[in-house]
Order: sequence, then C-alpha cells, then structure tokens
Amino acid sequence: MTISDKSFRYNTAGHWFKGNTHIHSIASDGEMSIPEIAELYSTAQYDFIFCTDHWVSSDVAKTWNPPLLLLDGIELDGRDNTGAFFHVVCLGKTNGITQEEGFESAMQKAREQNAILVLAHPHWSGNSLEDANRWDFDGVELYNHVCRWLNGKSDGLTHWDAMLKKNPDTLGFSVDDAHLKPGHPGWNGGWIIVNASELSKEAIFSAIKHGNFYSSCGPEFKSITFDSKFLHIESTPVQFIRLVGPAYCGWRVGSFDGQLLTQASVEIPMDWTHIYIELEDKEGKRAWSNTLFVTDQINAVDRHSAALHAGS
Repeated sequence: MTISDKSFRYNTAGHWFKGNTHIHSIASDGEMSIPEIAELYSTAQYDFIFCTDHWVSSDVAKTWNPPLLLLDGIELDGRDNTGAFFHVVCLGKTNGITQEEGFESAMQKAREQNAILVLAHPHWSGNSLEDANRWDFDGVELYNHVCRWLNGKSDGLTHWDAMLKKNPDTLGFSVDDAHLKPGHPGWNGGWIIVNASELSKEAIFSAIKHGNFYSSCGPEFKSITFDSKFLHIESTPVQFIRLVGPAYCGWRVGSFDGQLLTQASVEIPMDWTHIYIELEDKEGKRAWSNTLFVTDQINAVDRHSAALHAGS
C-alpha cells in the first residue's frame, strides 16, 4: 500500500503538551519518589509524565495533587522463546502483572489491557531487526537519553526503519529513561509533544495511541500543511529538514554554511510506502514526526487541508 491509498495522520485542533514516556522512581531502580520526579519535570515545562518502573504497575492515583499529569505504565524485561533479550515499556494502566509469570505472558497481559507497547532502547538491548518485528510492538524508542550516556547506544532509527517496512504506522518515541540518581543523572534530553483536546489521562493516551505527537531532543515543529500535493513545513531554526522514506528514498534541504532554515516545501512522492520528517538543528539535535500518512481512517483528517501546528 502506498501513500496515495492513505490519509494524513495529524489532527491538531487541540493543544500541545510536552511529556515523557520512560521514567523510573524509587519503586524500582530510581532514587527519587514520584512526587519529587513530578516536581522536577514541572520545572522544565512538562505537562505529563508516565511512571514506568521495572515490573511495577504504577498507581498514580495515589499521588496527591501533583504539579503535572501523571500517567500509569510499567517496564517489562526478559527473554522470549528465541532467547532474544527485550525491554518493553507499556503505557497505560495495568493490573495483575508479575515477573514470576514470565516476559511473554506479561506482554500479552499488558496488551489485553489496552497498553501501548514500545520497544525500549533496541540498540542498547542488542535487538536484531528480526527481534524488533517479532512481537508487533506499537512503537519503538528512536532516542533514549540515558543509553546515550551509558554507552552511546541510544539510536533506534534503524530498528524503526525495519518495523516501518512491516507496519508503516509504527510509532516513534524520544525518551529520557531517567533514573535520577548521582551515578545516573540524565533527564530532559528526549521527549514527545502531544496534540490533544485537553490535558487528561484519556485525551493524552488516545492522542499517543493514534500517533498525534512528535518526538524531539530540541527542535520544534511549528506547522506542517499538506495541500494534496505539496508538504509545507515550518520549524524553529534548523540546519536541515529531511523527508525520510523507505530504504534510500528521501529529500533534504539545508547546508553546512551556517545558514539556518525555518521553512521548506516539497512535493510528496505518492508512490512511497511511508514518510516522516526529521529536523536537525545547528547543534545536531533532532526531532521526528511520526509517519505522515496512515491507514487508520478513524484518526484520519482531510488530506487536502490537514495542518500540524506545534510548540512546546
């Protein structure tokens, strides 16, 4: 199926909210409590965070009067029946998951409870491209801030490319994986910006599930407009704007002469199977849209007038 058979993904009639989908507290191997983490992230203008401790189904409803929206999650880890090692972040409220039942059973239980399953730091975990496609994950971490610090293996873009070949709607996430302790200090290095009707558990979760967000380590999308033929992009100042398609397919604008861009227009190649946008600023920090065209008609908007307006 090519782009000509699909609909523009983004519906941005709502508001934009900054959030993080991979954080650890004292409930597992972090060194800050959930209230302390919420206070810290609120100082960096975050609107929401997911609590994703190892093998702990969070219960954020027990946190009294947090300064931002707290959302439930859990991180699973283990080996599947092929011996491959995985970490999987499950976004959403889950119950009854225990480490004793095993990795595959826990994943299935999370999926049955409508969790969003995200393959975490596949480069760091040593996952093959076949591993990435074996369990039909909803998404993958494109950038993991802590893994960059640990050993430089923070990049999930190659795995995303392989997953997009199988499922062009696969979501991409930029995350912290913060542990917030002296020997493990990184945070606010990778995040997502979600468009939702309101800052509520239901609205944020639905927007993420439908891919109505972008991921960033710094740059911001200001607008994307598709007029049935041309894609028009506006952003904060960046050095390069890239249109990324399958395999070698792509388009880019920018230069190494120090001049920065804030806009670009390009004709969409309708025979590609998928397309996403990558921004890169003068410091080399990047941002990524999700794939722009999807098969999900429920989330589709009029491709002749759909526009993305973003900001954090």
